[in-house]
Amino acid sequence: MELEFLGTCSGQPSKLRNVSSLALKLLDELNEIWLFDCGEATQHQILRTNIRLRKITKIFISHNHGDHIFGLPGLLSTRSFQGDVGPLTIYGPAGIEQFVKTSLRISKTKISYPIKFVTLEEAGKIVSERGFEVYTEKLDHRIDSWGFRVVEADKAGELLMDKLAEFKVPNGPLLGKLKRGEQVELADGTVLNGKDFLGPAKKGRVVTVIYDTRSTASIRRLADHADVLVHEATFDASEGKLARDYYHSTCTQAAETAAACQVGHLYLTHVSARYVGPLASQMVKQAREIFPATTLARDLDSFIVPMKG
Repeated sequence: MELEFLGTCSGQPSKLRNVSSLALKLLDELNEIWLFDCGEATQHQILRTNIRLRKITKIFISHNHGDHIFGLPGLLSTRSFQGDVGPLTIYGPAGIEQFVKTSLRISKTKISYPIKFVTLEEAGKIVSERGFEVYTEKLDHRIDSWGFRVVEADKAGELLMDKLAEFKVPNGPLLGKLKRGEQVELADGTVLNGKDFLGPAKKGRVVTVIYDTRSTASIRRLADHADVLVHEATFDASEGKLARDYYHSTCTQAAETAAACQVGHLYLTHVSARYVGPLASQMVKQAREIFPATTLARDLDSFIVPMKG
């Protein structure tokens, strides 16, 4: 599991940062990549990575402001040129289906694969498949905005071969059953319960993605004990009133959430273009005074989300 930031600027692109998009790379787990938001020129950013559009199977849209969705038509169109790419699902607020279909219709763009739209209307589970679940809750922005919590299922413990050695179990189906925690009978009549030969289960990882919002209780439900919290930080600590007026968050509000929710690491994104050089360093310092495990994400930064234990 890996995070790759494709755009980390708020509102409009700058010379150093593109507008919002984040790739959650689940290549080892699912052989898929999931995108969170798709601002203008996201596909241009992807050209600077090893991401293949055919691997993108899900796109989660937090809200319908342009800096989060204007890259969709182009990316969807280009994906059609990648051969037999398979279906794609877009999860987003009411209006996202109309935006995409209108853009493609007016530009007479033909898409070679099926696109399914899932409209976000209430809090709850929106994905459950192959060991992953995704939950969403509404945030507090000027228009409907949604946060996301990706939960990986726990992994079964490893088979303890040293403990099993005395029983001389042959390679093959019996070992496979024991690895699955099933009961087997050996040729000499010995019955073994696989659960007795498994190490401790490994906790699945949790990634929470929070874009445009004021501080609100739903964020803490989504971020509770997450391994990674990606949180918008449009302003620094001195601009609390401005953040509230524009329905955004400060870096210290993000850090306070990370501390309260006991997350593993906080990545700040959606940063105003004014925060460069010393001002960017100051923003990180402010956040780290509250939550030391904080990183200010930059375009094309990539981070592994390690397994627990």
